Amino acid sequence: MAESTQAALQAAGLDPAQVRRVIENALVEDLGPGFLDVTSVATIPAEQTDTADLVARADGVVAGTAVATAVFELVGEVFGDRTVEVSVLARDGERVARGDVLLTVTGPTRLLLTAERTALNLLCRMSGVATHTRAWADALAGTKAMVLDTRKTTPGLRALEKYAVRAGGGTNKRMGLYDVAMIKDNHKLAAGGITAAYRRVREAFPEVPVQVEVTGVDEAVEAVEAGAAFLLCDNMTPEALAEAVAAVGDRAELEATGGLTLEVAARYAATGVDFLSVGALTHSSPILDIAMDLRTE
Repeated sequence: MAESTQAALQAAGLDPAQVRRVIENALVEDLGPGFLDVTSVATIPAEQTDTADLVARADGVVAGTAVATAVFELVGEVFGDRTVEVSVLARDGERVARGDVLLTVTGPTRLLLTAERTALNLLCRMSGVATHTRAWADALAGTKAMVLDTRKTTPGLRALEKYAVRAGGGTNKRMGLYDVAMIKDNHKLAAGGITAAYRRVREAFPEVPVQVEVTGVDEAVEAVEAGAAFLLCDNMTPEALAEAVAAVGDRAELEATGGLTLEVAARYAATGVDFLSVGALTHSSPILDIAMDLRTE
């Protein structure tokens, strides 16, 4: 992987080594343990070179150009460090229209076609998440509320999907179970209540941020009085959420969560809540249709 590509991944908040592992696993899945594309090997001379364009087939928001670049470069390594040149023409987070060329790739034709599906799978997926997220960000424009993602991600792709959320104008919450303590209903039940659960987390992990899921105004007040600075208001109506916002004041940040849709986003944002948490950003976003067109001239 080129140093410039590694730098681009790092600038996006991605670990190049982790991205490499994701790509290598995807390539093994597609090419088998022998890294073999039988169709391209059979039909295309090894010395043939061509240029291909990655083209948007629909309007949307692009994300993952450095990841797609890394796919072509890593397949180049498999081909014996064969030279491949990638020109990125669309920036991550940029709105693109049907027909726009996002990347141009030049190199051995076998290499281009071998890398095509893995590069597109990742680029289409990430761009789909970014496109969906941008729709939520647009719906919340003019309010203080921001859209948050969740842990409802595709196994193995969490870092990439959460980056795509950022590219689309959203915000990440926690990466996993290790970096933020989230006291949910089952934790409250097992520990004997909000206050007891919060105290136990604070005693065990005093430096870890703590979030508490609440289902009503009474629980919201109990949580902030216990010391919580971030509340997840689960499945509350806009009216109940507005009451919770008023009761908590500036003692904690509040997040609306549970079954939210774009149609009701403005109503929830109008309550004064800080965040809207939307699992669908990562578990239900359709891909952005992108294709690779080999130039024929």
